[in-house]
Amino acid sequence: MSPSGPSAEVDAADLLDLSDPAVVADPYPHLARLRERAPVAWHSGLGVWVATSHAAAGAVLRDRRLGRVFRPRTPESDWGTFNWLHADSVLDSEPPKHTRLRRLVAGAFGRGHVARLQPRIEELAAGLLDACAPEGTTEPFDAIAGYAEPLPVLVIAELLGVPEADRHLLRPWSQAIVRMYEVDRTQQEEAQARQASAEFAAYVEDLASERARRPGPDLLTDLVQARDGGDRLSGRELVATAVLLLNAGHEASVNGFGNGLHSWLTAGQRVPVDVGDDAATARLAEEFLRHDSPLHLFERTAKEGAEVAGVRLEPGVRIAALLGAANRDPAVFADPDRFAPGRDPNPHLAFGAGIHFCIGAPLARLELQVAVRTLLGRFPGLELVESQRRPTFVLRGFERLVVSPRA
Repeated sequence: MSPSGPSAEVDAADLLDLSDPAVVADPYPHLARLRERAPVAWHSGLGVWVATSHAAAGAVLRDRRLGRVFRPRTPESDWGTFNWLHADSVLDSEPPKHTRLRRLVAGAFGRGHVARLQPRIEELAAGLLDACAPEGTTEPFDAIAGYAEPLPVLVIAELLGVPEADRHLLRPWSQAIVRMYEVDRTQQEEAQARQASAEFAAYVEDLASERARRPGPDLLTDLVQARDGGDRLSGRELVATAVLLLNAGHEASVNGFGNGLHSWLTAGQRVPVDVGDDAATARLAEEFLRHDSPLHLFERTAKEGAEVAGVRLEPGVRIAALLGAANRDPAVFADPDRFAPGRDPNPHLAFGAGIHFCIGAPLARLELQVAVRTLLGRFPGLELVESQRRPTFVLRGFERLVVSPRA
């Protein structure tokens, strides 16, 4: 049954039809019209409330009465591994389990792994650029396939200690699994997600067993050994954590870089940025994340009756923060549709907020800043030649982004 009341008078599906390719290709005008009509509205197509303003989306993300309630897929015989990869992850759990998992994972993350990676990230970025666009070249190249996609995969693989010979497996597994987060999946894509879940989980289980026998200087070893008093990650929790880090850790980075680079290259008046200035590069990277967010929808469920952002939610009712809409709210961001590389402050919600704020945000920011600095430092006159978007809404990104080193 559809909800009633003033906030339900606007059906968000009328203004945000996710079956329309034009809406998926450029959702921002539609999100703006929806936000103007109602900061929170019922979307009959999705069967959820959607929050479009920065304030409303922030409230959805921070309210402890709302939770990440994972709904297992059935039949269990087909979806078993996919289900526990989510149910036992820090992203799809709630306190007290979420508190315990996040504490254990944050403890492992906090042992200097991110800081020690910076020189290696710089080396990897330069090496990838050497391969796809040697210094002095004038030939166009695909900045997604040759640079943005492989960089975060290599970084996460090194962080976790995945052998070099196996790293080519990670991106296909991840892409198959995250396709399940979209609203227009096919049966073939669901079958591919089930297979990828089983193969990915089995691979990480084997690698974790190897690290238990022979520890190494990597995050997976720390996760195997992670303890807090008498507590530690279970076998499934460890695997789910590693898979989540691999999936979220590079999907957001690839899309954040590709979306932001496209915004930068298509800005009406491109403002020069000194990428040798760390502060300026950091501001540019944050605008990459805000202007065309890599994640557009983050769903939560009422664990108890609650009024959130002016809407009464009964237990079990779902509400989603539309992050792309929140990040272009004119109440918070001046001239929000303009790409402003020096925007400061920039309180975007690309990494979420509240207890589910992205645990890998420091690594994602470091990767993005290094990738931007390396590319624009070598090719300051970069120009867009061709682009092809992925036909997805929730995880927004590019299939191809062909650029020319000079005009």
